[in-house]
Amino acid sequence: MSWIDISIPVRNGMVHWPGDPGFQSRLHKTIGDANSSPCNLTHMSLSAHTGTHMDSPRHFIDGGITMEALPLDAVLGPCRVIEIHDQTAITAAELEPHNLQRGERILFKTRNSTRSWQSDDFDEDFIFIAQDGARHITAAGVQTVGVDYLSVGGFKKDGVETHVELLGAEVWIIEGLNLSAVEPGNYELACLPMKLIGSDGAPARAALRPI
Repeated sequence: MSWIDISIPVRNGMVHWPGDPGFQSRLHKTIGDANSSPCNLTHMSLSAHTGTHMDSPRHFIDGGITMEALPLDAVLGPCRVIEIHDQTAITAAELEPHNLQRGERILFKTRNSTRSWQSDDFDEDFIFIAQDGARHITAAGVQTVGVDYLSVGGFKKDGVETHVELLGAEVWIIEGLNLSAVEPGNYELACLPMKLIGSDGAPARAALRPI
């Protein structure tokens, strides 16, 4: 079965979290420039939380573990894509019937995938994981959770609280997925972030393959 790329393309002017540095890319060297460069060389400036990326516990937990400590089992292997129908948040009430299991990798597909990524303007009303949903996830012992916009927590509500609940339990977080081409069900997940020493997050490339 073919892999499905669920990453967001990274480019100048792309949407980013308000107040974070935006992505900037330029050619530092070009073939045949004034210095007779034999190669093209791109210079980039970006936040560790640009586009599709991962959060480590250090992002919201003082003294929490950082990206280089990511266990590869958290991002390689079977996962489940769950479609969320609530138009505001991912709540415990909607998660309860899905019987989350210890050690699972769970990705949430919401209307964000088809709506929020359509603009380079930040969507303040994206669907997020509510506090009670986060508590349900940690109580179940989920290993990894992924969402289809820039944050597991909301912009107007539960931003800090949801991050603290998940990262405090060392749930690894993947943010900035696009699941518009993915149906709910069981998949193989491959998501490898940059191995940034001491970092609270890192850009990543993510893909799914049906199983």
